[in-house]
Amino acid sequence: MTRILAVSDVESQYIYHAIGGERFRDVDFVVSCGDLPYYYLDYIISMSNKDMYYVRGNHAHEIETGERHQVTEPQGARNLHLKSMRTPEGVLLAGIEGCLVYNHGPHQYSQNQMWQMVLRLVPRLITNYLLYGRYLDIFITHAPPWKINDQEDLPHQGIKAFRWLLKVFRPRYHLHGHTHDYLNRSGIKTRYLDTDVINVTGYQIIDFQL
Repeated sequence: MTRILAVSDVESQYIYHAIGGERFRDVDFVVSCGDLPYYYLDYIISMSNKDMYYVRGNHAHEIETGERHQVTEPQGARNLHLKSMRTPEGVLLAGIEGCLVYNHGPHQYSQNQMWQMVLRLVPRLITNYLLYGRYLDIFITHAPPWKINDQEDLPHQGIKAFRWLLKVFRPRYHLHGHTHDYLNRSGIKTRYLDTDVINVTGYQIIDFQL
């Protein structure tokens, strides 16, 4: 059993107080689905002493200024955007950053651009299948897939290409953030074909069995 701490969008005071303690001691690695400050991710890495894999959200800053220096990414974390990686535990990950374009800010893309990025992942997923007998275990994005855990307004609409990827490559999980309704948490997990699509806003613990 592999235990994953997934975080996104909202800094958790509980994480600040508990990340180095017993509650998260058996976490194997950490995933960030975006829109969290680098100092928060750095804190999680340093206190948990675990590997972190991340994608950027649409509110990510190109540069964050700390007390002593400027940073452009969480220190020691691995950027999953347009990559597929195999963790030391043997879990196959792949990721895509950002959301739909709505004000031409950073990490915003059209549906067509999202299709292009998903198609760029396909050779890597096929290589996974040839090497490990499966395409992908966990798909990690900031935005949700089309009509799954998404919302009607343009910035929070889902990505059509993500839904296609789930249909074709059947990962066990799709972890995302971006859409968070504080009054209705019932839509946090949706089953689509063979995939549990989970909105991890705040934090979630995912238990994965190879």
